[in-house]
Amino acid sequence: MASDKPIIVALDFSEAAPALALAGQLDPQHCRLKVGKELFTSCGPSLVEALMKQGFEVFLDLKFHDIPNTVARACHTAAALGVWMVNVHASGGRMLEAARESLSTFTRPPLLIAVTILTSLGDDELAEIGFAGNAADNAIRLAQLSQQCGIDGVVCSSYEVSLMRQRLAPGFCLVTPGIRPVGSQQDDQRRVMTPKKALQAGSDYLVIGRPITAAADPLQALADIEASIVKIR
Repeated sequence: MASDKPIIVALDFSEAAPALALAGQLDPQHCRLKVGKELFTSCGPSLVEALMKQGFEVFLDLKFHDIPNTVARACHTAAALGVWMVNVHASGGRMLEAARESLSTFTRPPLLIAVTILTSLGDDELAEIGFAGNAADNAIRLAQLSQQCGIDGVVCSSYEVSLMRQRLAPGFCLVTPGIRPVGSQQDDQRRVMTPKKALQAGSDYLVIGRPITAAADPLQALADIEASIVKIR
């Protein structure tokens, strides 16, 4: 699922004004936008609608994880809002199938993506919370489960992408956060990779936040990242 617009800019803000101001400096022909828990909790669906009116496709990153019926209703509501992508946690069992079924009535449903292992978690922390095996083992196992349940793809670290391409059926969408251009700070991410290397490994979409949103010129920062990956695309 190679994309001609692989960059998803993470709007990690707590209020609508800076999010809309940042969006106003970007070009929907060159990126999509991600709205996460903090921004959505603060502003709700109206912020998503405002971004879509500006021409942006929106990834609603709320990582639903609950009983199957609750997650199914949440995914259905997100689809009715018109978002481009929505996600759930992969460790939900029957919940994954319920989420998939909830979108079956839509002519153009959003991409349904499952979160495997958060990129902020290292192998030591996974062991502390009871996971056997390392991050890559668990991410691949959860990705295989997601594919079996009819999910469109997964959110995973770019470090697991090449292995997933080997073990999963073609066309499965891989979304990778923890992307940092050369020279950027790692911040709170543990497993990071440059945009070029992530796409070379097989990523479809790159979630990039602070290297763009905190830049003096966000549009130029976006253009610089695009220039670094143009030959790969």
